[in-house]
Amino acid sequence: MEELKLSEIAAATGGTFSQEAVINSVCIDTRKITPGCLFICIIGERFDAHQFAAEALLKGAAAVMISRELELNGGAYVLVDDTSRAMLALSGYYRSKFNIPIVGLTGSVGKTTTKEFTALVVGAKYKTLKTQGNLNNEIGVPQMLFQLDNSVEAAVIEMGMNHFGEISRLTRQVRPTVGMITNIGVSHIENLGSREGILKAKLELLEGLEKGAPLIVNGDNDMLATITADDYRLVRFAINSDADFKALNISEENSKTSFTVSYYGKEQNVVIPAIGEHNVYNALAAFAAGYFIGVEPQAAADALSEYVPAGMRQKCVDANGITSIEDCYNASPDSMRAALKTLASVKTNKKIAVLSDMLELGDYSDDAHYQVGQTAAEYNIDYLLCVGTASEKTVCGAKENGLENAFLFESKEALTEKLFEIAHKGDAVLFKASRGMHLEDVISAIYKRWDF
Repeated sequence: MEELKLSEIAAATGGTFSQEAVINSVCIDTRKITPGCLFICIIGERFDAHQFAAEALLKGAAAVMISRELELNGGAYVLVDDTSRAMLALSGYYRSKFNIPIVGLTGSVGKTTTKEFTALVVGAKYKTLKTQGNLNNEIGVPQMLFQLDNSVEAAVIEMGMNHFGEISRLTRQVRPTVGMITNIGVSHIENLGSREGILKAKLELLEGLEKGAPLIVNGDNDMLATITADDYRLVRFAINSDADFKALNISEENSKTSFTVSYYGKEQNVVIPAIGEHNVYNALAAFAAGYFIGVEPQAAADALSEYVPAGMRQKCVDANGITSIEDCYNASPDSMRAALKTLASVKTNKKIAVLSDMLELGDYSDDAHYQVGQTAAEYNIDYLLCVGTASEKTVCGAKENGLENAFLFESKEALTEKLFEIAHKGDAVLFKASRGMHLEDVISAIYKRWDF
């Protein structure tokens, strides 16, 4: 982070300050205090960091940001109405100091994978800052923007949301020069009411996007296919419909996917070390983003070939001859459907889906889980092993649509025993669930049984 004066910070946040100080970083965790930082006293649902303000100063913080008067023994502070909102406003002020290309992206599913692909492409030409981990909300995005400095030449910032208004507040601070919406599914439909509501919330991205800037969207997504954006350059990527960036000649082999990008009368061959049609979409979006910030097509293709799955996001491993697809970071009806399609496409003997609950679906939960089971049957999955209360509907949907080998287990241990019994060399196993279901427990247990 480049240095800021406390007077600047007060002006940017509408606050008042006690005395001048120079800030060289921002921190919200006393365990990560560094000399010269600004410690922001965030108030959460179960904590209030104001109780650590004096400690932060003792540990070397140059100043603290507070929303109520405290006894700080002469320590420097800036007083604001709301520390979380002030941090967000400060991050926008700080971002305005950098005239660099920034790709701002959102979507129902695939955000993080698309972010990784995009950062690789952008990084082929520029020193690039990208969103780390799950820092994609109103607390995380500011932390990413504060990592900008004069050595950074571009950034890829992921923006997530649960409610209306969140993307609006984020994009106004990020001010992307390229916007991207990966798709519109049903994630957070419990809070947003409908897919139309989700589309409306995602389109808040435009509120911070520069006029005339490219807005890159999935042209095969039924909701995004309907949008217009007169003040922006609407750019579509697709597989099944006409688009500015279209994938042709898609072929999967040995955990890799090759395809040709057709764009504006030109073509570029691409190979990505991942399988599944959804990853082709993610790579297409990244390629398009690179095009609009001047990345050479071959350099973009070379960068995409270096992709490594992050965390437990559809990571394919060979577990002693069994193809294991680990995809337990998160789950929604759309990503479940995509994962099952990927499993169905793998050239193996038996195809086994190990699934657990999708969370945050509200009243839509029963129908969504039933449809996942129905999809497993449609894709001719050989075995469906489920654990979790909501997954009872998944098993029901599978059985009622012809998948006889569909089982619901009361415990992960019982599921693991059944999986060990039926999975053999030459088979493929998909592990997929919302993060909160901790399906990695089954992965860890079965890998021990497979001596992997």
